[in-house]
Amino acid sequence: MVAVGTIVWLSSELMFFAALFAAYFTIRSVSPELWSQNTGILDVPFASVNTTILVLSSLTCQLGVFAAERGQVGRAGSLFQVKGWGFREWFSMTYLMGAVFIAGQAVEYANLVQEGVTIQDSAYGSMFYLTTGFHGLHVTGGLIAFLLVLGRTLIARRFTHEQAVSAIVVSYYWHFVDVVWIGLFATIYLIK
Repeated sequence: MVAVGTIVWLSSELMFFAALFAAYFTIRSVSPELWSQNTGILDVPFASVNTTILVLSSLTCQLGVFAAERGQVGRAGSLFQVKGWGFREWFSMTYLMGAVFIAGQAVEYANLVQEGVTIQDSAYGSMFYLTTGFHGLHVTGGLIAFLLVLGRTLIARRFTHEQAVSAIVVSYYWHFVDVVWIGLFATIYLIK
């Protein structure tokens, strides 16, 4: 039931982001000169590296889910033996990568503000910060979910099926956030 409820909730989130995409393309279509002027300021190589980190975090998240499904909570062996990593190590790595992504967004925002691109400056700034900002809030929500799931396994005396289901549900959300970012990245940074 939890997985079904999560999928229904993610469907509503999909509609939210669809509305943001629609607003982005609508406003972009009425002022193309504003978009061509401002997209030249974007640091595409930096955003590409940041995107790669987020997309790879989906892989580490899924490896954590596989470990949770087989009941491997912690690592077997040394921390440097990645093959032996368990659920906690993979989810901790995913958390770290998500945090690096958010830090990268903060750096990008600071650079754009220095260039004069702000939320109140223009329709471009408004749409850029709204779309990427709401996505950033969703990533932050995912990071909080990782902390809760990891904390729950540390408090519990034994790893249960319910904890594995929690890991799976958090992974659904994280994969969703990654897919949305791929769409946003292509829309904002690649489509000129």
